[in-house]
Amino acid sequence: MTKENKKLLEDLYLKHSKKLYPNFPEFAIPPEKFGDATANELTKTIVKFITYIGGQAERISNQGQYRDNTKVVTDVLGRNRTIGSGKWTKGSGTNGTADISAIFRGKTFKIEVKIGKDKMSQAQIRYKADVERAGGYYMLAKNFDDFINDFREFFKK
Repeated sequence: MTKENKKLLEDLYLKHSKKLYPNFPEFAIPPEKFGDATANELTKTIVKFITYIGGQAERISNQGQYRDNTKVVTDVLGRNRTIGSGKWTKGSGTNGTADISAIFRGKTFKIEVKIGKDKMSQAQIRYKADVERAGGYYMLAKNFDDFINDFREFFKK
């Protein structure tokens, strides 16, 4: 992330915090960390950015849930044994859904976060096509600098 973009985020955070807590002294506002080294950091940074500029953004999770059906029993020799098995249940969301769903200036857009050599799956490619066919905008964010450039380009229109 460039110094300019980091400064932009810090300034937006300070302005956002002052708006939320007008009586709180500026020197006492705790610093916020922004990063884009991992997918988790980049996702959090993008959601914060969109929120700070007056948009609405949320992280979407479509992970299944692990159901643990194991039980620990004591055998006749006094040893503890684990019996049974666990099972993953399917997530309830749409396969391939984007990592972030957002709205800004009345426009809906989805953001898929990929770091390093990570690539979109076939389900994600189909989801992107569905979003665009419905008139929505879909972004692929590999780092914050690229995201901010795409965001500015999209909202320049």
